[in-house]
Amino acid sequence: MKVYNHIDEFTAVKNAVVTIGTFDGVHIGHRKIISGIKEIADSIGGETVILTFFPHPRMILHPEDESLKLITTISEKAELMEELGVDHLIITPFSRDFSNQTAESYIRDVLVNKIGTKKIVIGYDHRFGKDRQGGLEDLQRLGPVYGFDVVEIPEQDINEVAISSTRIRNALLNGEIELANSFLGYPFFITGTVIRGDQIGRQLGYPTANIVVEEKYKLIPADGIFAVTVNVADKQYKGMAYIGSRPTVNGLTRNIEVNIFDFDQDIYNQVIRMEFLHYVRGDIKFASLDELKVQLAKDKEDVLALSPTQRSPEGRA
Repeated sequence: MKVYNHIDEFTAVKNAVVTIGTFDGVHIGHRKIISGIKEIADSIGGETVILTFFPHPRMILHPEDESLKLITTISEKAELMEELGVDHLIITPFSRDFSNQTAESYIRDVLVNKIGTKKIVIGYDHRFGKDRQGGLEDLQRLGPVYGFDVVEIPEQDINEVAISSTRIRNALLNGEIELANSFLGYPFFITGTVIRGDQIGRQLGYPTANIVVEEKYKLIPADGIFAVTVNVADKQYKGMAYIGSRPTVNGLTRNIEVNIFDFDQDIYNQVIRMEFLHYVRGDIKFASLDELKVQLAKDKEDVLALSPTQRSPEGRA
């Protein structure tokens, strides 16, 4: 898959089959749409093109709203789309100027002249252009003028996408990992850099890798203990992760830590990926570190007793 960080980097391709959206999570609803554009592209000897935006439009149009949390970062989204066999991913920097284009100039300048769209697959409710005045009806009206066909995504499929996204976010925030994963079609994961912590886990016999996620908009699941798999340098390990403010030691910040089983390498400053499989328990304040140590032993037993998620050929799970 080729990735373009601006529309100007893209050169029009023959028989481009295009769809547009944020595709947050690249979940089962999105996968249905991507499968559809791949089938169309194969039928006409074309190439699939996904046009997405970063920053997310809400970050630009409503910068005061810090509540937006996304299931995937832009790099994670690209990784997932590559696994699905998308040919081209255009990441367009969203700006007020971009949003102020008229509907026709957007269709003519971006979809036709820049991308070379031959077929566009779009939802009935997709809006674009200045004040979001452009929509499906404009594409259908101008398609014959500029030489492209419009394929409408059924309302039911669009609604399923929206419902899935909401359910995934709510499930993750509630610690319902298995439910979230069932809608994603793969284990939810975070990608972050390992930094030095205060070594409390090591003192307790459960050394942890402390993970920093640079993207502040990335959704982090509920506080607690999780069964996870950890990918380090293309190798996968079992582990138990902790998210929380460490109330037993009167912690002040929310941490993400993982105890990687059967692992003793120095991975400071490395980027690792952690996949969430099961929620084991909530965060608890213990009376002493000894009590916490006893609980961690039980947590490890519980994690090891949980069967790992089975993998499928399509994606990660």
